[in-house]
Amino acid sequence: MKIFIDGEFYAEDQAKISVFDHGLLYGDGVFEGIRAYNGRVFRLIEHIDRLFDSAKAILLTIPLSHEEISEAVLETLRQNQMQDGYIRLVVTRGVGSLGLSPSTCAKGSIIIIASSLQLYPKEFYEEGLKIITASTRRTTPAGLNPSVKSLNYLNNIMAKIEGNLAGVKEVLMLNEEGYVAECTGDNVFVIKNGTLYTPPTYAGGLGGITRQVVLELASEMKLPLKEIEMTRYDVFVSDEMFLTGTGAEIIPVVNVDGRDIGNGKVGTWTKKIIGAYHQLTSTTGAEIF
Repeated sequence: MKIFIDGEFYAEDQAKISVFDHGLLYGDGVFEGIRAYNGRVFRLIEHIDRLFDSAKAILLTIPLSHEEISEAVLETLRQNQMQDGYIRLVVTRGVGSLGLSPSTCAKGSIIIIASSLQLYPKEFYEEGLKIITASTRRTTPAGLNPSVKSLNYLNNIMAKIEGNLAGVKEVLMLNEEGYVAECTGDNVFVIKNGTLYTPPTYAGGLGGITRQVVLELASEMKLPLKEIEMTRYDVFVSDEMFLTGTGAEIIPVVNVDGRDIGNGKVGTWTKKIIGAYHQLTSTTGAEIF
């Protein structure tokens, strides 16, 4: 595996960063998870746009342009002879002092890793996930806005630990007001009486790229859509449920906190959306070679 670090490619065992990098010391940086399918990088422009938005929100200057980073992503895939895979694009604040202030970091650092990723075994896509609600609440937008895809995921990790201890693969996270925000790494959708519902991003969820794709697919399918604040009750009584994310893609949920969603099986609309998503990812995107 060859890894891109600040304009150079390194073998995996030689790919190193400084112990004084503020991305390591303080989680000061931003990232994107991106997927390649069938020789194309899916929604590359949207991912790079979101990266720059996250960086702007934390006053981090990215030392390459949109076009240069896009080409670096494609070249990393070429260097690794990959047509399908997962790309982790990271921008850190860079090397600085042991103090907290970012002003000691002269220049940001860019890291691109191309590898494989499978968040969930195949059977969960066919049979659905059973999840629980975490007691850990989603970080309030007044503290660190979840729209910033930062390197600090400790809030999500604390919730993920609850899931690990309970023996489930994912957990539902609520905001401080008790409304559904998202899961630890995925956006949330439910279907009730033929309408698709998802929490607004101001409730504490990331503006997901896959989330946006599902919104577009729902419009094309003439599936009514509403972005509303949702409680656990709304989840419990839904007919279908699924989660979306670049890594997870679209994965069904069939049970939440011991309550079956609908009849406890993957729903019809969910299957249709999954099929349409797979068709889209296999036929569109920035060509690698």
